[in-house]
Amino acid sequence: MNWDDNGPDIDQRLVDSGPDGEDQAVEAALRPKDLDEFVGQEKVREQLDLVLRAARARGATADHVLLSGAPGLGKTTLSMIIAAEMNAPIRITSGPAIQHAGDLAAILSSLQEGEVLFLDEIHRMSRPAEEMLYMAMEDFRVDVIVGKGPGATAIPLELPPFTLVGATTRAGLLPPPLRDRFGFTGHMEFYEPAELERVLHRSARLLDVEIDTDGAAEIAGRSRGTPRIANRLLRRVRDYAQVKADGIIDRDIAAAALKVYEVDARGLDRLDRAVLGALLKLFGGGPVGLSTLAVAVGEERETVEEVAEPFLVREGLLARTPRGRVATPAAWTHLGLVPPQQGNGKIGQQGLFGT
Repeated sequence: MNWDDNGPDIDQRLVDSGPDGEDQAVEAALRPKDLDEFVGQEKVREQLDLVLRAARARGATADHVLLSGAPGLGKTTLSMIIAAEMNAPIRITSGPAIQHAGDLAAILSSLQEGEVLFLDEIHRMSRPAEEMLYMAMEDFRVDVIVGKGPGATAIPLELPPFTLVGATTRAGLLPPPLRDRFGFTGHMEFYEPAELERVLHRSARLLDVEIDTDGAAEIAGRSRGTPRIANRLLRRVRDYAQVKADGIIDRDIAAAALKVYEVDARGLDRLDRAVLGALLKLFGGGPVGLSTLAVAVGEERETVEEVAEPFLVREGLLARTPRGRVATPAAWTHLGLVPPQQGNGKIGQQGLFGT
């Protein structure tokens, strides 16, 4: 149930090019409404609960919050929970949408006192807007520049106290002056299968779907540690169960459904297996350059690097080296292929250890 709406991720490639209106409505219905309903992220949840309770006790606006982590782990959901816990309205926008300081000034000047401003992908905001945000976060005011050249005038604009919730998938790209202005920083971790099973059981109840323990475990094991993906897979397995079976999801039904949607036992999808297959079959396990690998699978370089590679590296199936991408022994095993042999009888994984 804890998932975000932005950022590239496998769940956007499972069935359709993007969720339709019905899917968006279902996702909204599955979102937890308070911290007690939120599954997983125990440390972040406990720390954030203290921050919000203290702010409520003081009758003050909550400190600015920065949430970092991979797409689909719950950053957007937590921002909505923060607003709900503080009984405040929420304004949602994103870094790429703010390309000029004037864009940010227009948003900030329209905020109500105590309102939560959720800024997704905050690291992609333009530099002039970023510099304006420094003063807004710290002093709750901005300087609006009127005119150009020597005749330009800075008009100070006072802002009501507000809470900025920034979300980023690349915390390292945030400049230190911006990062240091957040009163609370939480890093979202990938979920354990047991946590995803709890997510799936709750979602199944809300969707009025019958799922047993083994069926939930099967889906959880293929969800890449990400609640958003788990919920998307659950809806696709539900469809299969309604059409091909009696509507009840058990391990066999879940496995059969996910085979149809090309999600294997480790959560790899078509693109992931295409990247590994090209690396192993065409290039003998590597090393091979990213651009060459992208051409081999018919995808853009950015798609391979940002969508497929992070999961493959995390699963220990692919390694990035100075000489290029290299398949690990586990990749050969997973695809059921026999590694090539060098003259000395060792597996031909040249490049993995720099030899």
